[in-house]
Amino acid sequence: MRPEILFPLFATVDSLAGIGPRLAQAIGKMAGLHVVDLMWHLPTGLIDRRFSPKINEAIPGSIATIAVQVEAHMPPPIPRLPYKVLCSDDTGEIHLVFFHARPEYLERMLPIGQERILSGKIEEFQGKLQITHPDHMVKQSELEALQTVEPIYRLTAGLTSKPLLRAIKGALERAPDLPEWQDAAWLSKNHWPCWHDALQSVHAPQSEAELAPEAAARQRLAYDELLADQLALSIVRASQRSQPGRSFAPTGQWTGKALAGLPFALTPSQETALAEIGEDMAAPIRMLRILQGDVGSGKTIVAFLAMLQAIEARSQAALMAPTEVLARQHFATIDPLARAIGLNIAILTGRDKGKARKAVLEGLKLGDINMVVGTHALFQEEVAFADLGLAVVDEQHRFGVHQRLMLASKGAAADMLVMTATPIPRTLMLCAYSDLDSSRLTDKPAGRQPIDTRALPLSRIEDVVTRLEGALATGARVFWVCPLVDESEMSDLAAATDRHAALDARFPGQTGLIHGQMSGTAKDKAMAAFSAGDTRILVATTVIEVGVDVAEATIMVIEHAERFGLAQLHQLRGRVGRGERPSSCLLLYAPPLTETASARIKILRETNDGFRIAEEDMKLRGAGELLGTRQSGLPAFRIADIVLHRELMLVARDDARLILDRDPSLATTRGQALRVLLYLFEKDAVVQTLRSG
Repeated sequence: MRPEILFPLFATVDSLAGIGPRLAQAIGKMAGLHVVDLMWHLPTGLIDRRFSPKINEAIPGSIATIAVQVEAHMPPPIPRLPYKVLCSDDTGEIHLVFFHARPEYLERMLPIGQERILSGKIEEFQGKLQITHPDHMVKQSELEALQTVEPIYRLTAGLTSKPLLRAIKGALERAPDLPEWQDAAWLSKNHWPCWHDALQSVHAPQSEAELAPEAAARQRLAYDELLADQLALSIVRASQRSQPGRSFAPTGQWTGKALAGLPFALTPSQETALAEIGEDMAAPIRMLRILQGDVGSGKTIVAFLAMLQAIEARSQAALMAPTEVLARQHFATIDPLARAIGLNIAILTGRDKGKARKAVLEGLKLGDINMVVGTHALFQEEVAFADLGLAVVDEQHRFGVHQRLMLASKGAAADMLVMTATPIPRTLMLCAYSDLDSSRLTDKPAGRQPIDTRALPLSRIEDVVTRLEGALATGARVFWVCPLVDESEMSDLAAATDRHAALDARFPGQTGLIHGQMSGTAKDKAMAAFSAGDTRILVATTVIEVGVDVAEATIMVIEHAERFGLAQLHQLRGRVGRGERPSSCLLLYAPPLTETASARIKILRETNDGFRIAEEDMKLRGAGELLGTRQSGLPAFRIADIVLHRELMLVARDDARLILDRDPSLATTRGQALRVLLYLFEKDAVVQTLRSG
């Protein structure tokens, strides 16, 4: 149960004075549905109304608060012109300008002969000073209340600043004095205020410096959020670790055969990762490990050999991928290896229907199928295993934590291995996946060719097409990736379709097309034709970003490269350089490049190291976008910025582990306060897993 002290904060925003259904809906879309969401909606700027000059001292472009006398109302001679009000002081005159005015309202607010205090932006028009739509028009008695610094907040359609300011003021009035959950020495060392004072302070900035992420009040609240997140992850980890696991004692029966049949030797980092995985699987606690590998580092083989260890213990293994293209690519890699040593392997996706699907479901339930590769279809209710021992989840960031746990729950204490081909910066790793142990594949399999990366303006596109003629004559195959115009798949589709038509006219019968709107069968057909060499150019959207493996492909053309993130460009580039022939990547861009786009292209040309690229990408874009827009694998922080607050993240991680080592059920005085913190940041489900309830 949420503590009673927090009840007022989790009331809906329409419980605040002056917030009706329409405003509540707008606030809900922008910040959230509860009062506490308004508390986390921090100012992005400020308006300083303390500048209070005489009229002749007012500076055009500045915000000023001026005491004036109302001299005359000047309604427009024709309706389309603005309504003006002439005001003065003992130094000069100023006009107030109103468009679409209501005369009776202005006459009531600005009666002739009366003094008023005006506040707004000073402008100069035809040599005269004016304020268009003053922000405030009040009586002299309200001057002191007006001469303040006013916070500026992000707004949305249907929501203006005045009702939002009123709502946030109402939310802050409900903020209680909460028990202190932070260590006293840590607070003192950082000169941080208590939670209540920090919250009031961030909503009343007196200078630009107080808006900065490193301001004391903002740091305090950011650390609260980071500690809540890390504490929640540590509790989940401790809970999962406390559940009895299974000890898989590999016999070498299948792994020995598989290794002997591989046409290549494992890299040192593959061997290290396998040893770490083997040690986890042999231990009597559940394995929870993430395998990070750069593009083409050989994660699929490591996953296959790990699955064999579970099968050697007479258990089953499953590999889940986020897309059908990727699932079928994994299956194409693993199937011949598994069948060569006598194992029964199957694939299960949403496309599989009828008798074929029924046979797979039956085989999994009876245990006749040792290994299955599939998509989200694997954790559907009707899928049952005889004994699932190891669940492997690929491209972890495309699945939420709950989805990966759903697959693991298909087996009794099944071990879990998650993989990602997007190298994750260390800070983000600690943030999003600190419930997992980590293995890294840092080297490439022997024979992989370096990729020559070049950047050209789009005006040179005809030169690129001419060069393709020569390359195709030597047997090359080409990926041509079309731009992300915006978040819409349909706009990608239009770009890809147009480019396919243009290239097909130039190279008749040699150009294929693949995009997200195609049926699974059509995608497979397009990929199969390209893999077999029936088509030599494959025009695609980012559907080919991960998992597509065509060793003969040696040229990657990325159109409008400036529209892609750095990590995504690196992923796309990794579709080539997989065979023995030299490979190249051409980044076509539309000048002028922004500073960020220019930096991306420069880094990509300098290095093939995915881990360095991921770090640089996080610096350029921030963590929120790093693994794609709003991906469920990433925490969505309201206050903290894990790029700017990375040091606080590391401290929070250590603090969370120390807290649970000393007080695993959060029963001490500080532990009880930390429970309030977890509820405050809506980690309710995590509190329920604590041993003391």
